[in-house]
Parts: sequence; structure tokens; C-alpha cells
Amino acid sequence: MRWSSSSCCRRMFTNKGAWCRDMITMLTKREAKPDPAPTQSIAPAPSMDSFGDRLVSSPNQVPGLVRNMHQRLMSSEAPDDRLFMDILRLTDAHPTDVAVTLLRCAPSCDRGAASMWKTIASSGTTLDKVLPSLLSVLEGWPQQRMYTSDGDNTDVFSLAATRVVWEILRLPWCPEPFMEYSPHLVVALLFQVFISTEQVPEEVDNFWRTCQEEHGLSTSINRFAMQTLRALFHHLRCVHLVVAMERKCGWDTLLCVDTHHYAVGLLAREMRRVSIPLCSCIALRLLRLLNQEEPRWELAAMAFLVEVLECLDLNEWGENLLEIMTKHLKSESKEECHLALRGLVVLSQDPLMTKKMCSLSASLVQLLKNADGEDIRLTLTVFKNMLLKKDILVSSPTAPKLAEALRPLFDNDNSHIQLLSIQLYQEVMELVVEEGKKPLKVLVSDSLLPLFFYCHSENRRVAESARETLLSALSFLNRKDLKHLLETEDPWNFGERVLAEDRSQAGKHLRQALPYLESPEEPVREAAIRSIGIASMLMKGQQEELEIICEALQALSQDESPSKTNLIVQAMLKELHP
Repeated sequence: MRWSSSSCCRRMFTNKGAWCRDMITMLTKREAKPDPAPTQSIAPAPSMDSFGDRLVSSPNQVPGLVRNMHQRLMSSEAPDDRLFMDILRLTDAHPTDVAVTLLRCAPSCDRGAASMWKTIASSGTTLDKVLPSLLSVLEGWPQQRMYTSDGDNTDVFSLAATRVVWEILRLPWCPEPFMEYSPHLVVALLFQVFISTEQVPEEVDNFWRTCQEEHGLSTSINRFAMQTLRALFHHLRCVHLVVAMERKCGWDTLLCVDTHHYAVGLLAREMRRVSIPLCSCIALRLLRLLNQEEPRWELAAMAFLVEVLECLDLNEWGENLLEIMTKHLKSESKEECHLALRGLVVLSQDPLMTKKMCSLSASLVQLLKNADGEDIRLTLTVFKNMLLKKDILVSSPTAPKLAEALRPLFDNDNSHIQLLSIQLYQEVMELVVEEGKKPLKVLVSDSLLPLFFYCHSENRRVAESARETLLSALSFLNRKDLKHLLETEDPWNFGERVLAEDRSQAGKHLRQALPYLESPEEPVREAAIRSIGIASMLMKGQQEELEIICEALQALSQDESPSKTNLIVQAMLKELHP
């Protein structure tokens, strides 16, 4: 995508010839100051014809011409206007040769090179031709192999291109091509901030010392790349973004390897407030980078991408995004897996994408068993979004595995995870395919008592969801009698009926109820204690099981507060040990 320039930029390029002459005059005064050194002997440059075309017998002469021009600007002789026009015309005809040769012969961007680059920047069409080569070098840390027509394939420092970008950004206007290529420039500079924080080869470090000595730079490499990025945002009129990042310490966070990806995510969020089109173009650039066989800077690229997914057209890019999220979902890096889940939450909200995500069910079920709290919440949200449309059935292999993974989450300390897991359990029962119902029935039967306990939760939403899911479970098991009992009578009668139906299962029900004695919610503890009391009556004569009950109740009896639960505990202990 190409960016429209500001009205100021458009006016600058309306009358190119006149403006270039003014620019040349300014450069002559500011940049080409006489050197106190003795005059150097410089070979005369080839002449121009009346149409401004370079009389070059073969392209391999171009690098020599560039070096000649650079030497003339570094000499004590004041350059004339014709030299600057020659620079523009030669660059127009041979942009790659000019750019690469200039980066080689003056990598630190000395006074003469700065004049040449600013002259090139004075013409939008010329700079537009040069920028692809400049970007290629900028992206090739620490050095990029480039070829020129004279056969030279010497590597060029990536940092040399950064110096050029910095010098151009020091101009009082933003050249139009810089606005057009701004997504590429942002990504390249962000990557350079990271990679120069992580590793700086010795040859790059030596080169940067030279730059510091020549230009009086006291900053480090990664901070210089960051300052160049900030200057670019200023020219793009994203001042609010720069200020917001400063206020939230984002720029300093960007300079630490361990926190770099967090800062990139923050940058993406702030950028969304300023320019969604810029976000979209950067996201597409990152998408292409992540599709490479061995992508670099993956974690930070993912951090940016997931923040701006909603800015992209999923009809066009959805499959590509899903492929990337699937790959990173299986990553050994917890951070990458977390970001992939965040991306899947967004993708799962699109009806067309949900059907394509069914193949991820096994991986997502595994995450429910192994992930931490936040990732569990994200995984549950992905599942819930997938089943929300009601047009996707849960397969027979997935249903029991998912139900089995959901059941322990009813007891999670996080009420939101509790709520999501209970709601999703209900969805699984309602949407399982016919052949998957039989293996699921045993698991659903075992969930009746925990769901009954949570019907008494102090959290109203959890209690309501538990009741709805319990009613769905009874319908799934075709237990109309129990469903009627739950809907019309005292719920305690329901609990007693469930426990009394099969005396052989009393021990199993007892072990299910015991953990709920430690619930922080008194109504849930009370429901568990009452159930244990019923189970104890059904287990008379089973001394070992009764001892387990007594030990659990004795632990609760240490609490001397006059709560209803404690009164029930004291009564039960007297009943068991008269």
C-alpha cells in the first residue's frame, strides 16, 4: 500500500526543477564547506550532453563516477550546481550502483556523502528508485552482500544505511517516498533495535566507533536505531505515538532483549490510535517475514501482529494468519504460544475462520491441561467462540477429551475460568455428534455433584451457569425425573436423590465431595457437608470410609466461628461419634 503525502510534500515536488536548484544552493552553503587540507588531485568527471544523459560507455563505469563525485565534495573546492544535477541524473539512470557504491565508499556518511544523499532525497522520483536498495541493506544485519556493475560484491554494513536514513530525516520535510515506504522502514528499524541489543559483531562495533568519532555521537547502536525510528514517526506526524511511548517508558523497554516484544506490542496499540492504515501495512509486512522458512525476530513480530489483527481483511489474509498462529501455538516458547492464543481469539470471532480451526481442537485440549491461568482463559475463549455459532458439531474423539479437561476447571480459583469452563461444558453436551454421546455419558454423570455444589456459589453468574449446565446434563442423560426435581422442589432433595440412587457409588460421591470442604465459599462448603452426611448414612458399616469422613470433619471443626456450616459439622460429628 502506498501512503499519500502531506500537502507540504506535494507542493515541494510540484516544481521539481526550481526546487532542486534551491536545494542545491542550500547544500552548497551548508554541506560543502572548504577543507583546510591541501587541494586533492581529482580526475575530471565525464560530461553531460544537452539532454542531461550521462555519456557512459558501459555501466561498470558508474561506481568510479560515484567515488569521483564524493571526492569532489570532500575537497576544498566549492562544488557548482552542475555537480548536484549530475548526482541526480546518474542516480536516476543507475540507482542501485549509486546507492551501494556510496554506502561502500562512505559508510559513516561523512560530509560529502551526506550532501549526495540529501541531493538524492531532493527528488522524489530519484529517491523512490534508490530506497529498495537502501532497505535491502538496512534489513541485512550485520552486513548485506550487494553487487554493483563493476563486479564488486563486498558486503555493506546495515548500520551504514541507518546513518543515511538518519541524515535524510534531519531534513525539514519528509521526502514523499519515505512516507510511501514507511512500513518497511519501521519494521527494518525495529528489527535493528532488537538485533543490535542482542548481538553486535566486532566489525560492526569498530565501525560504530568510527562513526562516533567522526560525528560526535555518544549514543549506543541500538539507541541510535531507536532515535532514527522516533525521527521517522515525527516526520509521519505520529507525535502522539512518540509521546505515549515516552510516557509509558516504551522506548527504554524497547532496548532490553527480554522486554523488547512487550514494547513492540505497546507500539502497535498506540499506533492503532494514530493510524490504522499504517498498522495494516506494517502487519502485512510482518506477515510476509513470518512466512519465511527461518524467520527472524519472531516474538516481536507476533507481538505486533496480534495487536492489529482486527485491522486486516480476514477474507484475504485469514488462512495465512491461521497458519502462522497454528505454527506458534506448538512453539516451546511460552510467550509465542500465548501470543498465538491471543491471535486465535480474534480469528475465532470470524464465522468463516471457526470452521477452519476445528483441526486445532487436539492442541487446544492439551493446553487446557498444561497451560497457566491466562492461557487457559484464552483457550476456553477460543473454544467458546468456535462453538458459539452452533453450526459446528464436536467430534466423537474430541468431546470426551474436552469434557475431561474442562471438569477440573470448575474448581479453578479464577471465577472467570470457572464460568467459561462450565458454560463450555454445556456447549459440548449440546453439540456433540450422535456417535460421541455414549463415551461422554459416564463423564457427564460424574459431573452432576460438582455442578450441584456450584449451584450454591456466591457468584451469581457462576451459580446460574452451573444450574443451566446441570439441567442440560440431566437432559443429556435423559433423567427427566431428576430434572423435574431440580426445577420444582427443594434442591436438597435433588442432592439426596442423586446420592441415594446407587449405594455402591457412595464412596465415589464421598471422595468427590471432600475437596469442596475447603471451598472459600460457605454455601458451597455447606452443600458438600450435607452431601457427605447423606453419603455417611449410606455407608454405615464401611469403617474405613467413615474414618475419612471423620478426619475431614474434625479439620473443619477447628474453626470456632458460629457459622451455619460449623453447626452442621458439630452435629454430624456427634452423629458419627455419639
